[in-house]
Amino acid sequence: MGLNLEYINIKSNETIYRNLTVAELTEFAIKRGEGVLSNKGALVVNTGKYTGRSPKDRFIVRQKSIEDKINWGDVNLPISENVFNRFYDEVTEYLKNKDIFVFDGFVGAMKEYNLPIRVVCENASQALFSNQLFRRPDLEDLASFNPQFHVISAPGFKARGKEDGINSEAFILVNFDKKVILIGGTQYSGEIKKSIFSVMNFLLPEKGVLPMHCSANIGADKKTAVFFGLSGTGKTTLSADPERNLIGDDEHGWCDRGIFNFEGGCYAKTIKLDKEKEHEIYNAIKFGTVLENVVLNENREPDYDSNKYTENTRAGYPLDYIDNIEKSGIGKSPNTIIFLTADAFGVMPPISKLSKEAAMYHFMSGYTSKVAGTERGITEPKATFSACFGEPFMLMNPSVYAKLLGEKIDKYNTEVYLVNTGWLNGGYGVGSRIKLSYTRAMVRAALEGKLKDVEYVQHPIFKILMPLQCPGVPSEILNPKSTWENKTEYDHKASELAEKFKENFKKFKSVPEEIIQAGPETKIIQYA
Repeated sequence: MGLNLEYINIKSNETIYRNLTVAELTEFAIKRGEGVLSNKGALVVNTGKYTGRSPKDRFIVRQKSIEDKINWGDVNLPISENVFNRFYDEVTEYLKNKDIFVFDGFVGAMKEYNLPIRVVCENASQALFSNQLFRRPDLEDLASFNPQFHVISAPGFKARGKEDGINSEAFILVNFDKKVILIGGTQYSGEIKKSIFSVMNFLLPEKGVLPMHCSANIGADKKTAVFFGLSGTGKTTLSADPERNLIGDDEHGWCDRGIFNFEGGCYAKTIKLDKEKEHEIYNAIKFGTVLENVVLNENREPDYDSNKYTENTRAGYPLDYIDNIEKSGIGKSPNTIIFLTADAFGVMPPISKLSKEAAMYHFMSGYTSKVAGTERGITEPKATFSACFGEPFMLMNPSVYAKLLGEKIDKYNTEVYLVNTGWLNGGYGVGSRIKLSYTRAMVRAALEGKLKDVEYVQHPIFKILMPLQCPGVPSEILNPKSTWENKTEYDHKASELAEKFKENFKKFKSVPEEIIQAGPETKIIQYA
C-alpha cells in the first residue's frame, strides 16, 4: 500500500496493491471474475486465446548497449525504440485509473547474483502467479526494495498487429536500457516467467555465471546433478527422485560458489497428470496454486485428461508445496550433468559418456525428436534442435554459453552423460521405448559414480563413448545397433541423423575446430 508508480508513468486514481497475501490475491481474483476455485482451493484461470507462449510476438528493443551481444534472428526479433515507446505510452495510459497489483521480489536464490524485480499487473491472478513462481521477499527486503527490472503486464490491452509494427494483438517487448518488459494482449502467465528468465540469461554471463535451462537435485551426500532436456525427454520425471532433494525444475545459474535456482516455485504441466506417478505435483495443487486452462467437472474437480482448451495445461505453485526440496535453492557445483534426448529414430545409445568437447557440441545442438501426436502435422519422427536445450530463452550466441559450460566442466571436473529416453529395436513405430526402470538405473549409476571405471567403446558414427556394462541394465541394449534386426538399416538411419546434426551445426559461426570434430561422422560405416 502507498506505493507510487509515477516514476514508470503509471498514474492511478484507484488503489495500488503491493505484495498482498495469497488469500487476499485469491479473493480479488474471484471477486473480479478472473477465475474460480477448484475443489481443493486452487485458483483456476482460463487464459483465453493464448494458452502458451507466443514466440513470434516477443521482441527485443535494438539498442547500442546490447546490439552486438544479442543473437538476432527468428528467435530474437528486433524492434525499434520508437515502436516500444509508443506502446509504453499507450499501455501506461491504459492502466491509469485502474486497480494495480504489484509483486516485488527476486529472481535467483544466491544473493550476490539475484535480480530484484517489480511485476506490475492488471490482474490479481497474475500477481498471485508471480508471488508463487518468483522468490518472495521478507519485510526487511520490502522496506528497502529497489527493483532493477520491471515487468508490466496488461493482458486487456490489445495491439493492432502489423499496423503497430508487430505481428499480432499480443506482444512481449524487452527493453534493456529502460529495464522494462512490456506484456500485453495475452493472459498466459508463462510470458511473465520466461521473459524475466531470458533477461537473467543475458545478464549473468557477463558476471561469469552460466545460466542453464535445466532441473537440478541434490543427494544425501550433498552431490549435485543437473538435467538438461527438451519437452518429452523426461527431465521433470527423472529429476524428481524421492531419494534426492529438488533444487529446482527449470532455470539455474552456475557460478564459482555452485548452482542456484532462479525460481521460488514450479510451473508444471498437468495434462494427463497421474495421482500415483506424479503425486508430488498432484498434491501441490491446492489453495494458493494457480491452475491455467484446466477443465473442471460439475464438482469443481480438475479433469487433467481433458485438452478442451490446450494440451499445455499448467499449475503454478511455490516450491514449499513439495516435500523433498532443497529449501535454500542452492547446491554445490554439479558432479554430474545429464543431457536427455528422446531419440525416436532408435539409433542413439541409451547412455553415453561425453568428453568436454562433445558436451559442448551436444549442448549447442540440443537434440531430441518429436513423434506423431506431439504436434499437429507430425506423422513420423522429426529431429528437432534447440540450442542450449532452451533456445527461445537464450538471448546471446549459443557459443557464449557453451564456452562457459566447457570452462566449468574443466574447473570442477564434472562428468557429462547423454541419456536417450527414446526408442530401440528399430525406432518409433517398429521398436519399443526404453524402459523407464532402465533409464532410472542408468541415471542412478552415473550419479553414484558407478560408470567412472567401466570399459567404454566409441560409437563410430556419433563418436560418443558407450559403456559395455551398467548396473541394472541388460548389456545387450547398451549398443543400440545390437537391438536392430537389420544392421545395415541401422547404419543408414544413424548416418541420416548424423547428417541432420551436421546440417544444424552449420548455423554456428566461429566455433573451435575441436568442438566441430567432437560431433558425428556422416559417412555410413559398417560395424559389428
